Amino acid sequence: MKIIGIDIRNIGKKRTGDEAVFFNLVKCLRMMDSRERADKIFYLFTDILDKNKIEEIEKKLGIEDRKDFKVISLKTKNRFTWNLWSLPKYLRKNRVDVYLTQYITPWFVPKKIYPRFKAGGFFSFIEKKYFDWRIRHFGAGVKIVTIVHDISFNFFPQFIGKSDLFFLKTLIPLSMKRADKIIAVSRFTKNEVAEYYRLNPEKIEWIHNAVGENFANRTLDAKIAEQVRKKYNLPEKFLFSIGTMQPRKNIPLLVKAYGGIKNKIPEIKLVLAGGTGTRNFDSRIKETIAKEKLEKDVFFPGYIEEKDKPVIFQMACVFVFPSLYEGFGIPILEAFASGVPALVSDIPSFREVAEDGAMFFDPGSLADFTEKLYTVSVDEKIRKKMIESGKTRLLSFSWEKSARKVFNVCNNL
Repeated sequence: MKIIGIDIRNIGKKRTGDEAVFFNLVKCLRMMDSRERADKIFYLFTDILDKNKIEEIEKKLGIEDRKDFKVISLKTKNRFTWNLWSLPKYLRKNRVDVYLTQYITPWFVPKKIYPRFKAGGFFSFIEKKYFDWRIRHFGAGVKIVTIVHDISFNFFPQFIGKSDLFFLKTLIPLSMKRADKIIAVSRFTKNEVAEYYRLNPEKIEWIHNAVGENFANRTLDAKIAEQVRKKYNLPEKFLFSIGTMQPRKNIPLLVKAYGGIKNKIPEIKLVLAGGTGTRNFDSRIKETIAKEKLEKDVFFPGYIEEKDKPVIFQMACVFVFPSLYEGFGIPILEAFASGVPALVSDIPSFREVAEDGAMFFDPGSLADFTEKLYTVSVDEKIRKKMIESGKTRLLSFSWEKSARKVFNVCNNL
């Protein structure tokens, strides 16, 4: 049997996009035809030690009664010691053939080695002794695959904390070199990684993300919608944006654009979902709200539970994604699945994901943003066309297809 290890630390941590990627990959690997993975066992590594939480994760993934999926909890003080000590210690003592993670790879884990001794002779004897010594002290090694969502920190370093930036600038290049294979979430990200880190493009695969099954074939139930509205204190009509509120997300420009159309459509409010207490929260957001005098018109519901997300998307008048830089953009597909017009910034990754399914605006132009935000909010003909185009574009994405591609990358190693 071959063992594929998967880093699932983000599952259960409210890490939005990162969590969604690994959750859906594991869930779809579980649903693959057993004949395709007949000789594979999946070890799912987490730093969660609480048995109740682990059981909850197993239940959500549908692996609670599966012998080919095993959750392994490793104690660690923080993310740094996980890759420095906790995980490498396990990998040196226990066999794992391929390990799938994101960004930073574990330290001091030797590459996979295989004995190829010639029959007889002094050098064959030395090779075998070295091989036995290395196995005894470091394990047989492991092939490592790392997923890269984006490398925005290289292009917007001013938006990242100094300590975070130090580790990203130091550890990511080493991880790109150590990885046996890199998976980028888009063609755009693959090209960025290859060019910036001067890597052979053949080392990098691009595999698109998709939209979770909780968005599939949903119809808006009025009773449930009202419950969700009260739960998050949402207005009747609203523009919707969701994600981390880092400076590169360009939320202040969205606030300004909304302020420019508020008097024309006063019944529509602005909802900004995501954590407001994070380290890299953009302080300009609340400053802009105060300056535009929009305190009563902008709502912060905080983290949205996955089960509630499809309902809120369907309740929204328009989904807005004003980022300056992204590697992919799962919320765009979530808007498509919800039948909501998507207005997104004109950046390469969004062009790749949305194609003609969304309306694009210049993220550096407040005038262009404001004009298009008003148009997509009130023009029913344009809205209907965008919704239909979005649903057509959505057909190109599937977690089942993406999980199979990830599995093939690991299997080929």
